[in-house]
Amino acid sequence: MNPILIGLVSYLIVVLAIGLKSAGKNKTHADYLLADRKLGAWAIALSERASGESAWLLIGLPGAALAVGFLEIWAVFGSLAGIIISWLFIAVPLRELAGKYDSLTLPDLIANFFNDETKLLRIISSLIITFFFIFYVAAQFNAAGKVLNVIFGIPQLIGMLIGAGIILLYTILGGFRAVVWTDMFQAVIMFLTLVILPIVGVIELAQADHNYLAELSPAMFSLSGGKTGMVALLAVLGGLSWGFGYTGQPHLLARFIAIRDSSEIKRGRVIAFAWAIPAFFGAFFMGVMGVALYGAGKFADPEFLMPFMATNLLPGWFAGILISGAMAAMMSTADSQLLVTASAISEDLIHKVGKRDLSPEKLLNVGRLSTIVVGIIAFIMAYTSTDLVFSLVSYAWSGLGASFGPVLLCIIYWKKVTKEAAIGGMLTGSISTVIWKNIPGLNDIISERFVSYLLAFAAIILISMLTQRKTRNSKGESG
Repeated sequence: MNPILIGLVSYLIVVLAIGLKSAGKNKTHADYLLADRKLGAWAIALSERASGESAWLLIGLPGAALAVGFLEIWAVFGSLAGIIISWLFIAVPLRELAGKYDSLTLPDLIANFFNDETKLLRIISSLIITFFFIFYVAAQFNAAGKVLNVIFGIPQLIGMLIGAGIILLYTILGGFRAVVWTDMFQAVIMFLTLVILPIVGVIELAQADHNYLAELSPAMFSLSGGKTGMVALLAVLGGLSWGFGYTGQPHLLARFIAIRDSSEIKRGRVIAFAWAIPAFFGAFFMGVMGVALYGAGKFADPEFLMPFMATNLLPGWFAGILISGAMAAMMSTADSQLLVTASAISEDLIHKVGKRDLSPEKLLNVGRLSTIVVGIIAFIMAYTSTDLVFSLVSYAWSGLGASFGPVLLCIIYWKKVTKEAAIGGMLTGSISTVIWKNIPGLNDIISERFVSYLLAFAAIILISMLTQRKTRNSKGESG
């Protein structure tokens, strides 16, 4: 049997076993959505990192570095800054707020904080999560198809079916607990892949008779991509803007809500940072090594680089283990996003907005059914989309980060934020992302990740000032 296949199948068996083992522990909706808030620092930190860095880190970022060169280092710096900020300034207050308002989901927390009896906040936030996560999950299914196509020659559609089927199965069975425990296992494999492959690439380059570095355009070695002036500044800001999204990703914030208590977060920070820094630089240098070894034009699709390097530079059995890292990246993010989307539909829309007084068992089944429906829609999206994994993730990352990051930061640190401003900020973040992404040429000037986040923040501040003034005036008139 193919040694790569043995390694990959072994990995998938372990993942499914974890899902089956976790299935019997889900007795309530809180169990299914947050593992009843009984998880500690190691579990939450590794799960947050694995689910935060999806297939884009193993497939998308190396491919982008291969295609454009050193300009992509700004995405690394921006992402690391976002991770550090979210763990230092958001994790503890978010966990304390979730405990104070007894909230299971991010929409639940936002609605409870503003005491929103109209249910508008809950409806809008749930619909935003559902919309953008469909694109995000589609990107992960797309990555599964690419990996299996490169390794085994399996048609991309069949590869997507295999990846989607396995993820849906263990997520439906095991819920959040299965997602977190599989994430821990997946985080280790992802880390090994991101550290080992660049090192092997350096060794191979030292022994190679020829490398392509001398043949490359000088723009590939430029930190501004060969651009100058304002265009260069905007290109750098576009890379750094990846950091904004970390403040508003519901599947990452769910980890902070689910941790046992806020004291565990201090230990979790160290674990998360120790994972993220080598992993991000490893992904970037994997792309650089790919350029040196194979040239910038080797691949019709640059996102095939990682599985190609593994199969060509490593023994088959070891390549199988590391290639599982790409599957791990895809799975660890898709399962989290499926679960968060299912929670928004079942807990926020059906249970809270619809006022359906369902038994714990029925609510649990609604959550599982929601997971299946979202998974099917995301699969159709993946099959029909022609976008790269990097592009799909950027779109969803922007929409979610801009919709929730500014609102959450204002809830935590600015007492003057109003309910109307929260609604305006979420709508501005999501709508501006859609508009900016779909008008040709705008995204070439500056990323939607940067523009939509700033617009959402501006909308919250402006609307808060106007609605506060209106409230004060109405109180004065009535007095």
